Amino acid sequence: MPRTSNGTTGLPSATFDPAALRTLALVGPQAAGKTTLAEALLHRAGMLTAPGSVERGSTVSDHDPLERRMQQSLGSSALHLDHAGLRIHLLDTPGAPDLIGQALPALEAVETAAVVINAAVGIEPMAVRMMAYAAERRLDRLVIVNRIDAGTDLQALLAQIREAFGTECLPLNLPADGGNAVTDCFYRREGPSDFSSVEAAHRALVEQVVEVDGDFVERYLNDGDVDPAELHAPLEQALREGHLVPVCFVSARTGAGVDELLDVIAKLLPNPTEGNPPAFLRGEGEAAVPLTATPDPALHVLAHVFKVAVDPFVGKLGVMRVHQGTITRDSLLYVGDGRKPFRVNHLFLLQGKEHVEVPRAGPGDIVAVAKVDEIHFDAVLHDAAEDDHIHLKPLPFPVPVHGLAIEPKRPGDEQRLWEIMAKLVDEDPCLKVEHAAHTNETVVYGLGELHLRVLMDRLREVYKFDAHTRPPRIAYRETLTAPAEGHHRHKKQSGGAGQFGEVYLRVEPLPRGAGFQFVDEVKGGTIPGAFIPAVEKGVREVLAHGVIAGYPVVDVKVTVFDGKAHSVDSKEVAFATAGRKAFIAAMREARPIVLEPIVDLEITAPAAALGDITGDLSARRGLISGTQPGAAGQVVVKGQAPLSELSAYQSRLNAMTSGQGRYTLALSHHDPVPPNAQAQLTAQFKLKEED
Repeated sequence: MPRTSNGTTGLPSATFDPAALRTLALVGPQAAGKTTLAEALLHRAGMLTAPGSVERGSTVSDHDPLERRMQQSLGSSALHLDHAGLRIHLLDTPGAPDLIGQALPALEAVETAAVVINAAVGIEPMAVRMMAYAAERRLDRLVIVNRIDAGTDLQALLAQIREAFGTECLPLNLPADGGNAVTDCFYRREGPSDFSSVEAAHRALVEQVVEVDGDFVERYLNDGDVDPAELHAPLEQALREGHLVPVCFVSARTGAGVDELLDVIAKLLPNPTEGNPPAFLRGEGEAAVPLTATPDPALHVLAHVFKVAVDPFVGKLGVMRVHQGTITRDSLLYVGDGRKPFRVNHLFLLQGKEHVEVPRAGPGDIVAVAKVDEIHFDAVLHDAAEDDHIHLKPLPFPVPVHGLAIEPKRPGDEQRLWEIMAKLVDEDPCLKVEHAAHTNETVVYGLGELHLRVLMDRLREVYKFDAHTRPPRIAYRETLTAPAEGHHRHKKQSGGAGQFGEVYLRVEPLPRGAGFQFVDEVKGGTIPGAFIPAVEKGVREVLAHGVIAGYPVVDVKVTVFDGKAHSVDSKEVAFATAGRKAFIAAMREARPIVLEPIVDLEITAPAAALGDITGDLSARRGLISGTQPGAAGQVVVKGQAPLSELSAYQSRLNAMTSGQGRYTLALSHHDPVPPNAQAQLTAQFKLKEED
């Protein structure tokens, strides 16, 4: 339940000045300890009497019943704490690659991306991906090495971090006492450490920072050192430019280094006036121009919605980062290019599932509004009509290609299914749902098996909706390879008026992608003109349902050239039946084949996996059209493959690339299936016909 800001959190009733705010997203791989670290920070800041446990399901951020059952974060969670007179906004994010669509938007709301690494495991693919995304968005970056008490070789791990992310990664502190404590290396020049020396680490940090400022370089060369207390401005510049990526050591479970991490956040990380400004654009498409949002509480409002949550009982919740201006209760805000503003009735800070009501929010604050139907993910909220074409540079979300066909268990629930799916898609930018007309299925697309399993669990547990699922049907097609003729006489006598219609027609193949042509070449009125549309109707019925394997017929020309009619018994239904059966007869003589969809495939993966990927694609009847180098040791593989060969391909790609690979698909064309596949498809259809 919402409560006011004078509750037990100790939060002040008014927003801090922007300079007294810090915003931090905890990102990185699953099981790195991000949620446990968030609990430790909340506890040490006095926000919790005791830290919660992921295993016991008692953490603040993993408050969803499904998260507690699965013991992992499934969505980003907003938290806040007070420390040293500052307000610190924390975003705890999921680490599973399938859920990256929930983690990436957190980068839009913070100045600093803190990549958490499990010391017992080392550098994992998700850490590499999030570090690259944060660098692309020009965020300050911080590496947090967690579980320093695990007895691993931390010196070797630090060397691996510098090799993977660059020599600008330098320790702000070093583990001591066997991982039970840490020693600061920025302000201190000496002290205990488990490896290296505090003096050497201090010197490396100071030298790295002063490099961005010529005056300090000269002082450092003359004096041999600089007081770290004087280095705030060059430090922030070094962080903004990526010239320094600090590394901090911590054990969230034992508390080692947690107090020191709080001090690092407070003393060294940027406030909203010091970080790089967000990548706002004014205008659309190529005409869009960069726009700078100034973190000034007195200016007009610009806020960005980076998360939407739809609760069946509370309604839609929009979580936003305020970049400019001040939002108060009763503020009137526009949603994007909407023409009608909504009134802010309640404004909340979030503490997991708790809503802490506050009177206002300024630049740097992360707050939420509820029950505003117009709000959507990635919306920019503003209080000036002229700001209706402002948006953030789009995030590079992976394309959802892992499909699942879904239908309600109870007939008649199709509309409710679409309504629920629309809400779930609102919450997740990497979910897509569509009706596949070629197979008459509702198909939901996600980033992998876990992504869609979470979706189905939420559908069942939150919305109490039961559905059947199966892999989507492959959109096969049928066509012919030779011309042929067909004939059918339909004659039916039932005591009263009868039915009579006779049709002669010819079929011919058309070029791939040409579609369907129907030609009337009847001469002498052997089929009255009024019945020609009925013949075409019968032919189109076959086009829709197929002849040899039950798939739509494409790329065929049908010419009706003769027939007979009866002055009394001829009717539309008779000629529709005759046309249908004449077309079936012609198709069976025209050497029909089954076509399969061929897709354009683009794979991005580590260069070391190139051989495995190309070999695997060849085994799947794929063709490689080219490769090119990507960013940060990646390679981009382009080619084509039959869609039927790519079932569960993300799982296979994960196995070949240690979870670092991703791919996109786009339909290219249809090609004939191999003879053995055609025999199997036609045999299955014959069995259905007999049934």
